[in-house]
Amino acid sequence: MKVLLFSEGKKLFSKSGVGVALKHQMKALQHAGVEFTLDSKDFFDIVHINTIGLKSWKLLKSSKKKGIPVIYHTHMTYEDFRNSFLFSNQIAPFLKKQLLKRYSAADYLIFPSHYTEKLIRSYGITTPGYVVSNGVDTDRFRKDEALAKEFRKSFTITTPLVVNVGLPLERKGLFDFAEVARRLPKYTFIWMGAKFSYIQPSKVRKLLRNPPKNLVFPGYVPFEMLLGALSAADAFFFPSYEENEGIALLEACSVGCPVVIRDIPVFKDWMVSGTNCLKASNVDGFCAAIKSVVNDKELAERLGRKAIKAVHERDLRLVGEKLKEIYTAVLEDKNE
Repeated sequence: MKVLLFSEGKKLFSKSGVGVALKHQMKALQHAGVEFTLDSKDFFDIVHINTIGLKSWKLLKSSKKKGIPVIYHTHMTYEDFRNSFLFSNQIAPFLKKQLLKRYSAADYLIFPSHYTEKLIRSYGITTPGYVVSNGVDTDRFRKDEALAKEFRKSFTITTPLVVNVGLPLERKGLFDFAEVARRLPKYTFIWMGAKFSYIQPSKVRKLLRNPPKNLVFPGYVPFEMLLGALSAADAFFFPSYEENEGIALLEACSVGCPVVIRDIPVFKDWMVSGTNCLKASNVDGFCAAIKSVVNDKELAERLGRKAIKAVHERDLRLVGEKLKEIYTAVLEDKNE
């Protein structure tokens, strides 16, 4: 069995969740001993598509003509595309039509969460599918005190540290993050992630250029700096309005960060406020939650331990085994 893991725009998406998901699939399949290729000209038994560009559509059609099963990974939804980049809200209705077309044409779907499955089904799509976490590399994302010390030194941090990771988008809760920073001037806030300023709305560009004095946007950072930030953080603050799973959150949990998140449906099944996180729905609630984990070390440590436990079932080794089971079942269905 050989699987084609297909993704367009690898350079562009390398700094996004889709790019991380592809890397996770590669590592997961290596753990599971499943042979794969990234070259569509290579021989393969199954296609696993991650993007919705023209090349993906052509590959889907050509593979189906050859009788090769096509699995589409539903990384994108209408809901999470809105309030992202410039003109995203105007494009979103047209995108939804493309999602309907592609997800319906596939033989099978993979959903990163039960929440995403529910959204996709609400579009009227009936293609059979499976829920599989994007996963997290729990071996790689472990607290590193040396990197934490180095990170605090490089940013000259002497106050409580609150971090976030991801593209700085309105949909990701960017403006709430900035407002919380304004209300907590004695804390340092750092949001790491590629800015893509040229396709951001003007109000986002304005904030990125002129943030509150205690808020820093360093852009995309190397892994060692990312791990250093997560290891040094007093709180991981993830105020996103819409997620299909939230890879950055999985990574923060794996490191043992006490996390503060928005109370949204995608986290309902596995993130429990007061047990492995604190949830809030507005700026006042976020400020109170962040102050709680900063001022109560026992609470912070307990939330961190429980967060680590919560992501163990999303380890890439388990993801690889699940993908292997799915690929095997897909090939058996084809041969019947």
